[in-house]
Amino acid sequence: MSEDKSLNFLEEIIESDIAAGVNNGRVHTRFPPEPNGYLHIGHASSICLNFGLAKKYNGLCNLRFDDTNPSTEETEYVESIKADVKWLGFEWANELYASDYFEQLYLFAVQLIDKGLAYIDDSTPDEMAAQKGDIGKPGVESFYRNRGIEENKQLFADMRAGKYPDGAKVLRAKIDMEHPNLLLRDPIIYRIKHAHHHRTGDQWCIYPMYDFAHGQSDSIEQITHSICTLEFIHHRPLYDWFIEQLNIFPSHQYEFARRSVSYMITSKRKLLQLVNENHVSGWDDPRMPTISGMRRRGYPAAAVRQFCDMIGVAKRENLVDIGVLEFCVREQLNKTAHRVMAVLNPVKIILTNYEAGRTENLVADNNTEDESSGTRSISFSRELYIERDDFMEEPPKKFFRLAPRLSVRLKHAYIITCNEVIKDADGNITELHCNYNPDSKSGNDTSGIHVKGVIHWVNAADAVPAQVRMYNRLFTVDDPANAEGDFKEHIAPNSMEINNAALVEKSLLNATSGEQFQFMRKGYFCVDRESSSVQLIFNQTVGLKDTFAKEMKK
Repeated sequence: MSEDKSLNFLEEIIESDIAAGVNNGRVHTRFPPEPNGYLHIGHASSICLNFGLAKKYNGLCNLRFDDTNPSTEETEYVESIKADVKWLGFEWANELYASDYFEQLYLFAVQLIDKGLAYIDDSTPDEMAAQKGDIGKPGVESFYRNRGIEENKQLFADMRAGKYPDGAKVLRAKIDMEHPNLLLRDPIIYRIKHAHHHRTGDQWCIYPMYDFAHGQSDSIEQITHSICTLEFIHHRPLYDWFIEQLNIFPSHQYEFARRSVSYMITSKRKLLQLVNENHVSGWDDPRMPTISGMRRRGYPAAAVRQFCDMIGVAKRENLVDIGVLEFCVREQLNKTAHRVMAVLNPVKIILTNYEAGRTENLVADNNTEDESSGTRSISFSRELYIERDDFMEEPPKKFFRLAPRLSVRLKHAYIITCNEVIKDADGNITELHCNYNPDSKSGNDTSGIHVKGVIHWVNAADAVPAQVRMYNRLFTVDDPANAEGDFKEHIAPNSMEINNAALVEKSLLNATSGEQFQFMRKGYFCVDRESSSVQLIFNQTVGLKDTFAKEMKK
């Protein structure tokens, strides 16, 4: 099953298992998000990994929601997660919830009580924390550790029946209070929480802890390869202990390292702060590292998948340059995005020798990288707009754009020469008067004139006003999660700039939400979901300059 590309360590494990006939060569993975927020770029790596491995080895991948904490979970998050997984291009074999197994998990807990391996503890959280000890310091057994089995079963049933308030009692596994792994020092496996659950309503008032629900849910679903991030490596012995004591299907946990991306935060708690404190407009703000934010910004799903493949799977955490992600975005959009003309800071040009009232239609390729993309018609007339930065009254040497007595080609159109600069009373340039060469039409140039510069433009007669949102890094430091002080101290003051002066070619009037374009010489942009025929709104996806590609060539 090996491909020419070298295998990562998880693929090596899976291929070894298949060769040995483990689980009859079956591969079944799962992606188990908690529905307490929107997914981000880190989750995208896990999605691509779990679904990708299942696809590569002709297996299955479940989407299972870890909904064991009702106070933080909402149906809104469930729906957003499903939308993100589908957008990335994956379909799950089964849509499941930890709450599907609440009754079975309860019976598993009773089974542990029956075996003398779990007990009800009335200690306060502070008392339990003190009992636990520390690294190199053994823990102390709880006063309630040796309660009888029947008493524990009755108390646990009473907990389920709602007879006790939150925090009054917990169910703990009875393992070893001197174990070097603190997670095995009689961990809590059930707690009381009188909270409305997004699926089960008020049916339950006790909920399993993650460490108890996770492995047993894997086992119930007969997951063969339970893949987690490296932070759960110390949880694996507890994962295995529960499965062994319950004598259920032996799912096995494997860990890979997180890949953080520079200038991004991927802590749900910190992302929630950004949203709640209005540092961003919402979870899908294009500056956010959420999958919905990247989608709104115009990142193609194929680019996110390519990025996840490029950074690979490893056992050591590192910080990935955001330039790698932007490289993938450019590479994908270069293949698919239509090239259009948009002037972000316009100055008017009048072609004094072009007949007033005349309009001609020119032909423009939509994407020279894609022959099937076709062409479109763009109008040309006496009055146009160009970028103000494409003109200099006193240009330096090797300035190949427009200047007095200098010539430049208008993209898809003619060569023009600037003859006169018109200014207002304050000395600001208001118009440029130019001549055009009628023999220099693109595709049929008989003028014999050669110019080095080509600039874009829009026709003043039918250019469409648009709002263009330009985005910079949300943070001023490359690793805000580990920077000194509060991470919010490093939020960039000008991470979004709104341009209401832009003009775009008429063909964009019917552009639809999410549609992606290359604004010639400016970068890649997409239509925002708030855009309408009354107010066109474009989000900057990424600029044209690619520093990462240059680094790769060194």
